[in-house]
Amino acid sequence: MDKKVKKYEKAIQTFLVDYSSIKPANWRSAHHQVIIDPTSRNYQLVRFGWMDGKHVHFAVFHFHIANGKVWVLQNRTDIDIIGELEYLGVPERDIEIACFSPVELPLEVQAA
Repeated sequence: MDKKVKKYEKAIQTFLVDYSSIKPANWRSAHHQVIIDPTSRNYQLVRFGWMDGKHVHFAVFHFHIANGKVWVLQNRTDIDIIGELEYLGVPERDIEIACFSPVELPLEVQAA
């Protein structure tokens, strides 16, 4: 595996594991699960549990590594994700925020 991809993968995993320990203030019984698929290079933090008698389940973050870049496919927070990833060693030029602005996704992201 490419050194750059391994570095980006480690940065994403570190971010997701660290963030998974943070419980939302208004939902203390929420559960988090980090999902890592190194084959397809997809990485997610899923939040789930019961709230107001209803089962709730969604991806808080979804990242994908493709074409030498980290694609942010989901960010349901107000976190400065570019700053966080930069701090962990991913240069801004290699971060695409696909969930907030229309960008042309690589074919392998579209098929994921």
